[in-house]
Amino acid sequence: MGEKTMGVGMIGYAFMGAAHSQAWRSAGHFFDLPVKARMTAICGRDRDATQAAATRLGWEGVETDWRALIARDDIQLIDICSPGDTHAEIAIAALAAGKHVLCEKPLANTVAEAELMVGAARKARTHGVRSMVGFNYRRVPAIALARKLVGEGRLGEIRHVRAQYLQDWIIDPQFPLVWRLQAERAGSGALGDIGAHIVDATQFIVGDHLAGVSGLTETFVKERPLPTSSSGLSAGAGGGKGAVTVDDAALFIGRFHGGALGSFEATRFAGGRKNAIRIEINGSLGSLAFDFEAMNELHLYDGRSSNETGGFTRILVTEPEHPYLRAWWPPGHLLGYEHSFTHEIADLLTDLGNDTDPTPSFEDGLQVQQVLAAVTESAAASSHWQTLPTRARTAA
Repeated sequence: MGEKTMGVGMIGYAFMGAAHSQAWRSAGHFFDLPVKARMTAICGRDRDATQAAATRLGWEGVETDWRALIARDDIQLIDICSPGDTHAEIAIAALAAGKHVLCEKPLANTVAEAELMVGAARKARTHGVRSMVGFNYRRVPAIALARKLVGEGRLGEIRHVRAQYLQDWIIDPQFPLVWRLQAERAGSGALGDIGAHIVDATQFIVGDHLAGVSGLTETFVKERPLPTSSSGLSAGAGGGKGAVTVDDAALFIGRFHGGALGSFEATRFAGGRKNAIRIEINGSLGSLAFDFEAMNELHLYDGRSSNETGGFTRILVTEPEHPYLRAWWPPGHLLGYEHSFTHEIADLLTDLGNDTDPTPSFEDGLQVQQVLAAVTESAAASSHWQTLPTRARTAA
């Protein structure tokens, strides 16, 4: 029997498109997968720019209309890397056409859109069509190991969940008004762009959902220079200014269904912090701590150790016994940001090849969207406590 091949069509070719392209190129070379991905076509509005991206990133062909991409018989999976305001329409159309879907996070710009996407995913699932939302940090080996340790009871009863996502890339008030700073395109600012990651990652690690939240948000720079190019990365003198309609920073506390207390911070104004995802979990028997700026390390504290020798132990997560590492390099040879996407694609293709539902599901994406919406509603109502819908945690 010949090797099973799945044609992939990707929409968007900027930052996320490049990260996904690297993963599609490399996953099958390092992991033994039941299905091989074919990078069939990439889609963007500008044909010349899209063709240049296809050549650079390794795609066979191009389309300038996502509907044409979905209609192609040689494509079985649609990878959505475009801005959040496009996710719902594209994903729903792709699922209705019988295409598997990988959609970048956050799943949508609103809960209502995410609910429509979940409905489409559930209907498609009855016909063997699968979907997944792209929370890539779940696939960082140290975070996957943290989930394993919590699941084994190494920390005991979980009492505290503490998470930060700190960046500083828009701290300059002259940084232009790119699409990520416009609510109609991005949905929300730091809360949805990076806060969504720490919501999903912490819930993944502890195997529990937030039950309620109280939050506040702030926009420090209210207006920014209008961009002067289609890339949105430069602003010319005298080009005028536009309103920033998303949050620059978000803080919230929460309580998990199991009783643990949570605190979360997402900001793009933490000077000197480039991509610091900091997670600490405290339990009755121990603690663990992670910082993405040292992404190959996990720190574990065993509360049953003696006072003489007790303390956090640094685990270098590069051993073949650690999640995903058997496919890579000898112990001590570090992985990087891009590997989380390779692991994501390897897991997705494994699940599709075995005809099982991949995780995180669109339902997981909806649940995170509900948390984001509750934080926004709380911040608008003087940090009033917002109760979240009850949903049993799935084994992801």
